[in-house]
Amino acid sequence: MKDDPRLTPLAASLPATVPFVGPEAQERARGKAFRARLGANESVFGPSPKAIAAMQAAASGAWMYGDPESHDLRRALALDLGMDPSHIMVGEGIDGLLGLVVRLFVGSGEAVVTSAGAYPTFNYHVAGFGAAVHTVPYTGDREDPERLIAKAREVGAKLIYFANPDNPMGTWHEAETVERMISEVPEGALLILDEAYIEFAPEGTAPRVDPADPRVIRMRTFSKAQGLAGARVGYAIGAAKVIEAFNKVRNHFGMSRISQAGALAALEDKAWLAHVQGEVAKARDRIGAIALANGLVPLPSATNFVTIDCGRDGTFAKAVLTSLVDQGIFVRMPFVAPQNRCIRVSCGTPADLEAFAEALPKALAAARG
Repeated sequence: MKDDPRLTPLAASLPATVPFVGPEAQERARGKAFRARLGANESVFGPSPKAIAAMQAAASGAWMYGDPESHDLRRALALDLGMDPSHIMVGEGIDGLLGLVVRLFVGSGEAVVTSAGAYPTFNYHVAGFGAAVHTVPYTGDREDPERLIAKAREVGAKLIYFANPDNPMGTWHEAETVERMISEVPEGALLILDEAYIEFAPEGTAPRVDPADPRVIRMRTFSKAQGLAGARVGYAIGAAKVIEAFNKVRNHFGMSRISQAGALAALEDKAWLAHVQGEVAKARDRIGAIALANGLVPLPSATNFVTIDCGRDGTFAKAVLTSLVDQGIFVRMPFVAPQNRCIRVSCGTPADLEAFAEALPKALAAARG
């Protein structure tokens, strides 16, 4: 089909794509639901009951727009993090905030740096604003801070994207390494530190960063540990001038009252967060045991998923994934070699993981032909 001639040249040059094909689309194609939803790194353990109650109470007020300043949530986050609210911006998940950062800081043809095979939604936004993506490879299944900084210097990057812990591998760097990376950000560049999974990481993973440091903007979310992926609540932490710049381009009414209420209640329920962290730790151990029982190698994980090395190449791993999907087990896999020798399995309930344990030997047999 020919593009609409009214599109801008940039828009006309882009493919119409979705960075992730959702499980719902796959279920429609299959004609039936998945038995286990283990591919999107959602929290199957759900939101805090207090968050659910808060959202139910807020639903009757859905006729009103949400507070465009997310005042109460920003203040609660600031108190929790020990900083002034001027250092925090709330937005429609990390995905929405990434799009705004790219729009603010990168012009057509300007350079950004990321890891080959890292979170693809960042690249999607970069392409949408006509900037140029430069990549460096992973080193030992971890993003490589030194290579990222070196490449940023080489190409004069405006943005550097780095996730710690990492998706899709689940690996991580200690705080000291990240702090050193921040200290080496080239002049004129901004480091995007994606900490979507930080609540699942070992102590000593989150760097000590002055929120006023203009070299870095940190991204966090309520989608993972707080179980609010469907509510779309993320937040950025950065220097006040960087945060203020969001008001130039953001969708001021993008946050619903229901989402704001749910996130505020979730933030306050530390007991539920601890419960989820415990369930995730047990699930990671179970996924690792299933992998080892089938002769596969689970990678160490600081996230709510485990990446499993299938021991061959991307073609083999894709065959394993295809068979799992055919058996009703939704999982995903990295998309760039050599990381694509793996599959990625989100933490699930005991029943979810029993279904995975039952399906994996059959998937391996099918892939081996």
